[in-house]
Amino acid sequence: MNNQDKIMIEKETTDKIEIKSKNGLNEQELEVKMDNMSDLNKTTNGLGEKWPEPIIRVQSLAESNLATVPDRFIKPPSQRPNETITINNQPEAAAINIPVVDLRSILSGNQEEKERISEACREFGFFQVINHGVRPELMAAAREAWRSFFHLPVEAKEAYSNSPSTYEGYGSRLGVEKGALLDWNDYYFLNFLPLALKDLNKWPSLPSNIREVVDEYGEELVKLGERLMRILSSNLGVNEEQLQEAFGGEDFSACMRVNYYPKCPRPELALGLSPHSDPGGITILLPDDQVAGLQVHHGDTWITVNALPNAFVVNLGDQMQILSNSIYKSSEHRVIVNSQKERVSLAFFYNPKSDIPIQPLEQLISSTNPPLYPPMSYDQYRLFIRTHGPRGKSYVESHVSLVNG
Repeated sequence: MNNQDKIMIEKETTDKIEIKSKNGLNEQELEVKMDNMSDLNKTTNGLGEKWPEPIIRVQSLAESNLATVPDRFIKPPSQRPNETITINNQPEAAAINIPVVDLRSILSGNQEEKERISEACREFGFFQVINHGVRPELMAAAREAWRSFFHLPVEAKEAYSNSPSTYEGYGSRLGVEKGALLDWNDYYFLNFLPLALKDLNKWPSLPSNIREVVDEYGEELVKLGERLMRILSSNLGVNEEQLQEAFGGEDFSACMRVNYYPKCPRPELALGLSPHSDPGGITILLPDDQVAGLQVHHGDTWITVNALPNAFVVNLGDQMQILSNSIYKSSEHRVIVNSQKERVSLAFFYNPKSDIPIQPLEQLISSTNPPLYPPMSYDQYRLFIRTHGPRGKSYVESHVSLVNG
């Protein structure tokens, strides 16, 4: 063997993927066979402490100078991204964008701006927010701290490898179905609230400023989430604290997933993240400021979000659709990848308390507007995506059909 290590990953089909590592490890050849799903040590949430098969770090694949992507990452033709957006069945340039709202203007009493956010929640389930109160310097510091983390040697990151039981830590897949198609990303997941789940020892220690920066960033995003909740509640015509109370009041939960999308040799065949709606409440996304990738499904169109400088992209999760009895929408979205540039994004999730029943608000229910969803906890919704991976909006929509018979 030469200076570069060779790692052989043998799939059950006996097909082999050769990865030439750039990490400068000692020469080694590993041949890994898939574990059996039955070997999982089951936990109380129904997931195991082990993944059903060896984890493939996407960053390692990307750095191995592959000419194409392995079969496990190739999407069916119907799910592959297009290079253009289709509007009314006619290809057009991606000139349209999701709505933009000015939070400072709303908080100053601008009713027109308040109506804009209401329309965005009802029609798109997505909007960009500017003048939100979070310092641009903090936003940039958080994003670059995580970029530095993903550029660390693989051994430093593997010390924080996660498991399906909590997902907390460094990971590379969502879902535990053996043989499932995979997405072109690595990620880091961590908890902020409740405080009982916040464990700084599970946060990276490198780069040296990451824990301090991420902690401050999380505190600011919680404040932003609280402001947004009051506005969204008021726009439903209920008390501005109503949605927060439905989330459990002060006992709501908050967590973050940092997404790393390495360069992809064949981006037209893969996705960074498959189509899905978020199972929780509100997602506040800090996108990459250099590379577009997030796409929102609106009508028959996939809209590529062109992020504004120092803006957050906010989307509503399934719990907001349920609480509003479908007045607000959770929208399907996905992430495309790039052959020339990596991407880093920070998704902050402002969610209900995990174990309380979530159902349409009483104030929105009447004899002519019956509840569309049965009571169900956020834990139950989250377990679906953690078990099966991204599956569009199939889970929340299946419960509408159950109520309506």
